[in-house]
Amino acid sequence: MEYKDPMFELLSSLEQIVFKDDSQRITLTQKPTAFTEFEQLRKGSGLKIDDFARAMGVSVAMVHEWESRREKPSPAELKLMRLIQADPRLSRQLME
Repeated sequence: MEYKDPMFELLSSLEQIVFKDDSQRITLTQKPTAFTEFEQLRKGSGLKIDDFARAMGVSVAMVHEWESRREKPSPAELKLMRLIQADPRLSRQLME
């Protein structure tokens, strides 16, 4: 039996709810990679780095690692970023 990460599955379900309309999906200008998608989502969130890190549940140092391309966000982290970018209210709820 194939193992499925429960967090990834939960975020996938939330992503399907948030992105009912495909026109809301982010459009990438280059071939998507974890790094390019992170850059677009991070800028699109409108959050300061410390607020973004808090909403993601990671350290500011980790966000800097992603920005410098030393570390790659996991698929689950990218899904959470998509949700935050799609609905900024979610970031406020995650920071509480």
